[in-house]
Amino acid sequence: MAYVDGYVVPVPRDRLEDYKQTARMAGAIWKEHGARESVECVGDDVPHGELTSFPRAVQLKENEVVVFSWVIYDSREQRDAVNAKVMADPRFKEWEKNLPFDGKRMFWGGFVPFMGL
Repeated sequence: MAYVDGYVVPVPRDRLEDYKQTARMAGAIWKEHGARESVECVGDDVPHGELTSFPRAVQLKENEVVVFSWVIYDSREQRDAVNAKVMADPRFKEWEKNLPFDGKRMFWGGFVPFMGL
């Protein structure tokens, strides 16, 4: 059964191209270490809800956009092994030093698909 890690992050609009460049690099690193797929999406229709919403979840500021991403793996066990390799990869450590977003407002989680994959 597949496994999916999902991420939501606020990105300053003036750093969006930097984010895209680093996301492409990070996605390639994940895939090189065994992930099936890495997908990045820039918010287009992301309303600010009264109680909950993507903007509320990341404390979105006026000059930011929400990015929603996910990485697909073969299993939870494979995900854990891939992430261990990524975290030890010197390219990831360099990428992590220059994040074009506020990582403190990012959130993520692992999910077991029940439909579609």
